[in-house]
Amino acid sequence: MQIDDIKKRVTELRMKKGVSARDMSLSIGMGEAYISNLENGKAMPSVEVLFYICEYFNITPAEFFDEDIKEPTKAYEVYQLIKKLSDNQLDVIKAMVEQMK
Repeated sequence: MQIDDIKKRVTELRMKKGVSARDMSLSIGMGEAYISNLENGKAMPSVEVLFYICEYFNITPAEFFDEDIKEPTKAYEVYQLIKKLSDNQLDVIKAMVEQMK
């Protein structure tokens, strides 16, 4: 993932969450223009800030960088739910997902 991809991913996830760049900036403890500057290429997140961004979206860094996951927050929520299922229940879910593909 390149710098432009990071900017694009932050913008994509922020828009899906329906929050302004200002609100997100303040929520992660940065100045009010930070996310806007990041999305416009005027700033680059440190590793620490990248962790704050992932925490804000309730995703792991791996999910942030996996561009194939279009809805990482929802994927994480589903993962948390399926961890508690029995083997038989997982087989049913697996069959349903395979049928949906």
